[in-house]
Amino acid sequence: FFLCYIFFFIYHQIMEPLVLLISRIIGLYIYLLITQAILSWLIAFGIINTQSSFVNMVGNFLYKITEPLLRPIRKLLPDFEGIDISPVILILILWFINDSLLKYAA
Repeated sequence: FFLCYIFFFIYHQIMEPLVLLISRIIGLYIYLLITQAILSWLIAFGIINTQSSFVNMVGNFLYKITEPLLRPIRKLLPDFEGIDISPVILILILWFINDSLLKYAA
């Protein structure tokens, strides 16, 4: 009985911070998705100059970070005449995963 209690205590001490870290990473990734979507709208409407090295650097960073998870979703979705809803679907999936993790940790 004592060994079982020690194992549970160690497991809980390791898993709770790990789940919270994963939850915060998911939250940060959601913010990156929103930033990438807003930046793409600003570029599409010609509000931001893409010739700027800073804008180009930020845009490339956001594209490289978000595209690996968005690409499979885009392949599954039908064409909506230029409207990309894959970030919204990915955010909903990430919210579901995040809520599930937090319920597991509680």
